[in-house]
Amino acid sequence: MVSIRVDPFPSNEELNGLWAEAWGGDGARDFGPVLARSLAHPGAYHGQRLVGFVNVASDGAIHAFILDTCVSPPMRRKGVATRLVKEATNVARDRGAVWLHVDFEPHLRSLYRDCGFQPSEAGLIRLK
Repeated sequence: MVSIRVDPFPSNEELNGLWAEAWGGDGARDFGPVLARSLAHPGAYHGQRLVGFVNVASDGAIHAFILDTCVSPPMRRKGVATRLVKEATNVARDRGAVWLHVDFEPHLRSLYRDCGFQPSEAGLIRLK
C-alpha cells in the first residue's frame, strides 16, 4: 500500500535515488534549498521507500506551481501520481493559493485533466 505524506522532507539520497530511477541520469543535487522554499512537497511512500514526489512552488501570494511530479517506474499506472497531484492541490488551496499552474508534456495530458486542470496558453524559454 502507498501512503501520501505532506512535507516529509526526504533526504537528498532518497530524492536523488527516485530522480535517477524516474528520470534517468546520474546528476546528484541538493534538494534542501528547494524543499525549504516549497509551499508543499507531498511524497508517496511504499513502506518506508519514497516512490513518488511532487513539489508545489509558490509566488508567495495567490499563485502556486506543480513541479517535478515523478513516480518510480514500477509504481506507475497505479494512481500514485494522481493521488500526489490531488494532495498537492488540496494543500496549496489550504495554504492560501488561488491559482495552481502546471506545465506538462503531451503524454501527461490525461493525468492532469483527470486531476481537474484545464488547458491554458503558456510560454516557455530555455535559459541553459
